[in-house]
Amino acid sequence: MYGHIYRMAKAAEAAVNDAGGEPILMRVEDVVPDKYLDEFAKQTRDTLKDVPVADPRKDLSGVDGLIVGTPTRYGNMTGQMRNFWDQTGGEWVKGTLIGKPAAVFTSSATQHGGQETTIITTMITLLHHGAIIVGLPYSNTEQMRIDEITGGSPYGASTIAGGKGERSPSDNELLLMARLAKRVVKIAMKLKKQSH
Repeated sequence: MYGHIYRMAKAAEAAVNDAGGEPILMRVEDVVPDKYLDEFAKQTRDTLKDVPVADPRKDLSGVDGLIVGTPTRYGNMTGQMRNFWDQTGGEWVKGTLIGKPAAVFTSSATQHGGQETTIITTMITLLHHGAIIVGLPYSNTEQMRIDEITGGSPYGASTIAGGKGERSPSDNELLLMARLAKRVVKIAMKLKKQSH
């Protein structure tokens, strides 16, 4: 609602391109009524109007890898994201994501706002779909910085938004996002090559 996930997704999109992949940037359907949004969230929604809405019944087909971004809501994915995944039963039956690498990133209002639990609980859904979970290993030492407040963990990339959405993703957080995206592409390419 404040554009943090979108900014992280744009960093992932650029990194996928740089790594030789073909990014497809989509958003899930927004289910929050306008009457509950503040003006900043309404403006952000308007900014994202040209980003296509993913169809849970067809847009997972044909992907070689997946990077899921969701804001944190009490240590879980948002209702909008849950709504999307709850409609993917047909893709689950078909095994659409079996053997496909998948990573997760998130944002939260505070440093300890449930980033890791959001990533992990989102991974549970991806595991049910048969995806291969991709994390962010500690070889990405930027996640261990203590000279600044930063997101990022071995589970995935993240950013801290601030209580009113006032903090933008830092250069460090965007770097970690890019590294995670490139890792997904590298693994997807290896898996695709092995299957042919």
